[in-house]
Amino acid sequence: MLIQDMLARAVRLYGGRPALVDGDVRLTYDELSNRVHQLAAGLQGLGLGHGDHVAILAHNSYRYMETYLAIPEAGLVLAPINTRLSPQETLFILNDAEIKTLFIGKDFLPLLEQIRGKLEMVSTVVVLDDAAQGDILSYEEVLSGGDVASLKPRAWDGEDMLILCYTGGTTGLPKGVMLSQNNVVHNAQHAIRFAEFTERDVWLHACPMFHAADYWSCFALTVLGAFHVFMEKFEPRQVLEMIQTHGVTALLLVPTMINMVLEQPDAAHYELSTVRRIMYGASPMPVERLKAAIELFGPVMQHLYGQTETSPFLTATLLRDNVVDGSEEQTRRLLSCGQEIMGVEVRVVNNAGQQVQPGEVGEVIARGPNVMLGYWKRPEETAKTLVDGWVRTGDIATVDAQQYVYIMDRLKDMIITGGENVFSPEVEDVLYRHPAVLEAAVIGVPDDKWGEAVKAIVVLQGGTHASAQELMDHCREHIAHYKCPKTVDFTEALPKSGPGKILKSELRKPYWEGRERSVN
Repeated sequence: MLIQDMLARAVRLYGGRPALVDGDVRLTYDELSNRVHQLAAGLQGLGLGHGDHVAILAHNSYRYMETYLAIPEAGLVLAPINTRLSPQETLFILNDAEIKTLFIGKDFLPLLEQIRGKLEMVSTVVVLDDAAQGDILSYEEVLSGGDVASLKPRAWDGEDMLILCYTGGTTGLPKGVMLSQNNVVHNAQHAIRFAEFTERDVWLHACPMFHAADYWSCFALTVLGAFHVFMEKFEPRQVLEMIQTHGVTALLLVPTMINMVLEQPDAAHYELSTVRRIMYGASPMPVERLKAAIELFGPVMQHLYGQTETSPFLTATLLRDNVVDGSEEQTRRLLSCGQEIMGVEVRVVNNAGQQVQPGEVGEVIARGPNVMLGYWKRPEETAKTLVDGWVRTGDIATVDAQQYVYIMDRLKDMIITGGENVFSPEVEDVLYRHPAVLEAAVIGVPDDKWGEAVKAIVVLQGGTHASAQELMDHCREHIAHYKCPKTVDFTEALPKSGPGKILKSELRKPYWEGRERSVN
């Protein structure tokens, strides 16, 4: 099965069934399929050939999903772009990914104007709207101009790259994760199994659709003929309203989003009984907040663990793990991210590559048909991450006797804030560009709202002065705001090892003392 076969199956079995709702727009699967094929033909009509790269920078919408579904029909590769990146970061991705056509939401046209003169290969821009904007084509114009009879299908191989997802890079530059047709299809099939999805499900696209946390649902729920509900941007009260209005049965939220929903004073007054599964991931949830979520929604919480490199799922808890009044072992299991999902092999290994015993700590590694092809134009980083058929996640974990995985820390200097990955070397690189900074270390510290907050600890050059606000403003000029330090501390010297490496573990200790884990 390929991605285009998933939509075709839904049309064969459920053509007249409602497929989606987005504000006033409602489409059946027949109508959705017709638009997808027209869009694919329209893309080829722009001069794009099989294997060319297309990017999308936009908030959630039914058009975003149509783009995901049309790309394989047109024989292209799609690069979904993080909407929270700075203009400089967006420019780097568009050039690095060799993008020829850019789909863009209206909200991002001002950003485009800042970088358009520096784009190397983008020849066509399409705004996700009814009307064109000057020389920028409209989405509906491209779609309506597509001649389905002239559509040239691509002879896809399952190992051909389909999606190019950019993730934070330890070198300070984003790196493109190459996902194949097989990767995406298998991950969707895995999700159908562990979430027990059916054609009766109503899925709420609450997470941003550029993110690995949501894009998979465009395929997994579609092949079943399930119903899609779209919210443009996450808003906690709107989540509750949409669940009540549309009878939402399943959704995925990062812990920060769940906290915001729980903080709504009238949350318990909404009709939420249709929800049968709330997936959460990107970072663990504190037990007390998880208990509060179970109290509001019922025993429907499912913790997922994975990464973009694995399309993304590796482990999942079971709904029967939602126990809040059981034994100490059952309560502890609330901290777990679950067992390996069917179709994927997950191990926690020590430095010798041996499986750790319960209570021991090691690195999470995994293999399966959902593991990426590699990093785009990064053979050295690919070789470091894909070793003997296994992907090295860089995450430190332990296991229990039933092989439930408990994430403890990260090998890489990565911070997860609000569900977004932040690599500390990237932030440090920007700090070092400030003339007053002699040394800088960036760490993650506990934060009740965001899970972790970015903190910078800085040594200033002799005879210079810089305030914390000045350094935070400096970072905001160069990288996405969520990557920038929320606080800056100044010190006379940073702790170092014998060879001179900054000991970030020592810097973290005061903030994580008394906690079971070094992630929040």
